[in-house]
Amino acid sequence: MTPAGTPGTLPARQGLTYGLLGLPLAFVALPLYVLLPNHYAPPYGMPLATLGAVLLAARLFDAATDPLLGRLSDRLFGRSTRTVLGAGAGSAVVLALGMWALFFPPVQGEQALAWWALLCLLATYLAYSQLSIAHQSWGARLGGDEALRSRIVAWREGAALVGVVLASLLPSLLGLPAMLGVFAATLVLGWWAWACAPRPAAQGADMHGVYHPAQHASLWRPWGRPAFRRLLAVFMLNGIASAIPATLVLFFVQDRLQAPSTQEPLFLGAYCVGAALSVPLWLRAVSRFGLARTWLMGMLLAVAVFAWTSLLGSGDALAFAVVCALSGVALGTDLALPSALLAGVIAYEGDSGQHEGAYFGWWNFATKLNLALAAGLALPLLALLGYTPGTRSEAGLQTLSLAYAVLPCLLKLAAAAALYLLVVRRSPGSAAFQAP
Repeated sequence: MTPAGTPGTLPARQGLTYGLLGLPLAFVALPLYVLLPNHYAPPYGMPLATLGAVLLAARLFDAATDPLLGRLSDRLFGRSTRTVLGAGAGSAVVLALGMWALFFPPVQGEQALAWWALLCLLATYLAYSQLSIAHQSWGARLGGDEALRSRIVAWREGAALVGVVLASLLPSLLGLPAMLGVFAATLVLGWWAWACAPRPAAQGADMHGVYHPAQHASLWRPWGRPAFRRLLAVFMLNGIASAIPATLVLFFVQDRLQAPSTQEPLFLGAYCVGAALSVPLWLRAVSRFGLARTWLMGMLLAVAVFAWTSLLGSGDALAFAVVCALSGVALGTDLALPSALLAGVIAYEGDSGQHEGAYFGWWNFATKLNLALAAGLALPLLALLGYTPGTRSEAGLQTLSLAYAVLPCLLKLAAAAALYLLVVRRSPGSAAFQAP
């Protein structure tokens, strides 16, 4: 069922009950991608080559299984929402246990640790992805017009921002055991809230109440939809543009700005606060300009703001914090709008209530592929052009600035052009990206 309220609105209670699970799901990313490598290398003595192979294998598995988990999600929704919630509860238990087992392994020795880490990572990634795809699909199945879809996503991504901030602060403030305890508690609370959230319509009825005969869940169905292919192309270009700075930010802060590590939380905090405060403003813009045009505005703002980082140097930490805050404002569109656009594509193609999981499975696959491509492009490029982490030669630092600031801006401009040509201009008023 569509959330109660006037068209385009979402009562705060309903938004919170659905979106709260986004907090612990976002919580997971930082420990797994940032803390875990450093946790295994020095304390447990795992060789970097072994650790790298384990992490690479697990991440490839994680990305490859997302489309299959999307198909599974559609089948679970085909049974009932209770089945979806039950599977989500099982995944939540595995996720919590997997996180604890990863950070506190009961085995010793290089080979035993490697196998333990690999198996725990596979289980953790699998549980995380199943829960994420089901949660995203649930939000898309709630339906509504552009304004409502964007608000549904905004509640989820707003909670996710809180999760990122908590995950960045708790390890240093309270330690790993407390961080994992908070994660488990928020995961239980998030699932309980999800169980109390508005429920999607039964399979076969789309957001407008028009009956469509039930169809078998199809893994490849989204690729047969031109609107999906166009939107995914824009999403990937934009995602790579955002992932490159995320990959290089610590190098930029430490070597180009020469800022102390104690200032790093300031930059992340400014970024997240800017994003959180901007989301309501962007949602108002959606009501006036539509999803696609508002996203285009956010992309252009991101370029206008982030280009200034290419001029920063040693001692410009305050200026960088301002750039982070303003970049966070632009980030608000990346958080709330692409998934809402995808929900519109699903509705337009007549796949509402049946194939959301397939779409979000490939969508999440693309997200993870972006992270891999960013590292695969940016790091070798830096090495090729003469930058070495920890060294501060002028030529190397200039290369770092170009890779960190200029390259992402060029990719973001390419994404903006693709959005305009493939979405905004191709379908004015966006028949392919709005509810029919």
